[in-house]
Amino acid sequence: MSSYTSAEVPVRGGTLHTGIWGPNDPQAPAILAIHGVTASHRTWGMVAAALPDVRVIAPDLRGRGRSNTLPGPYGMPVHADDLAAVLEALTLPSAVVVGHSMGAFAALVLANRHPHLVESLVLVDGGLPLDVPSGLSDEQVIQAVLGPAAERLEQVFESPADYEQFWAPHPAFAGHWNDLLRDYLAYDLQPHGSGFRAATSTQALLEDTAELHRGTALLQALDQLAHPVQLLRAPRGLLDEEPGLYSPDYIASWQAKLPDLRISDVPGTNHYTIVMDDPGAAAVAGVLAGEAVSRRLPAGEAPAS
Repeated sequence: MSSYTSAEVPVRGGTLHTGIWGPNDPQAPAILAIHGVTASHRTWGMVAAALPDVRVIAPDLRGRGRSNTLPGPYGMPVHADDLAAVLEALTLPSAVVVGHSMGAFAALVLANRHPHLVESLVLVDGGLPLDVPSGLSDEQVIQAVLGPAAERLEQVFESPADYEQFWAPHPAFAGHWNDLLRDYLAYDLQPHGSGFRAATSTQALLEDTAELHRGTALLQALDQLAHPVQLLRAPRGLLDEEPGLYSPDYIASWQAKLPDLRISDVPGTNHYTIVMDDPGAAAVAGVLAGEAVSRRLPAGEAPAS
């Protein structure tokens, strides 16, 4: 099991809570891992455990987890600047950057705004503008895409066990209930009166979701993409439905626009299990291990097989 520590990184309005797995060695390969729109850094526990020789640095984004009291405005440029502050505070000259879901959007904007900090990009079921019907309000987009994941933010739960029961029927987690998920759900709660609420700020969700389908910072980052990048797609979506967050036809249309974008499916996964259960977590960790090693090799030298 990878060692785990945490750090508080100064950013506008307070500190960004950051989890760090792996060796306490400044020479070890580093990966900056960015979670999704209503998630926390605990999303990455299983991936990090599969990378014991790599420093996996994963903040709770502004408005989420133990960073949820940080003030707005939110949005991808703000998250990108917060992420840059994390790397600089930990004196990391650069890192391989991986983002899941909304984290992939933040990763792209980070690479566009702070290119010297990014070695390469791995986008996990995110990063391309959401394929939603035109004319939807931001609230309608949230409901259409996130469903129960967004609805829980307005609810008060009597206990952590009550919160687990809320998630238990969720189709994405059927057959995937594991220790990581239990840890993730326990961490997601904060006291509220005599009960508990999920830690994500509703305002952060609203502002950030608007950018996932019409954000200018994202479109600029895609248009000016200059880093090696690959996208790992889950064939099934947030409710374990086909064809997933991105249909094969939609992916193909973006492949035509970005011919250097490498795209591959991770079989047997949905939007959540691609990082929160195997075989997804193992597959993502394998890609990241290859990136972390190859970026450290002298030019022209191939990784050992």
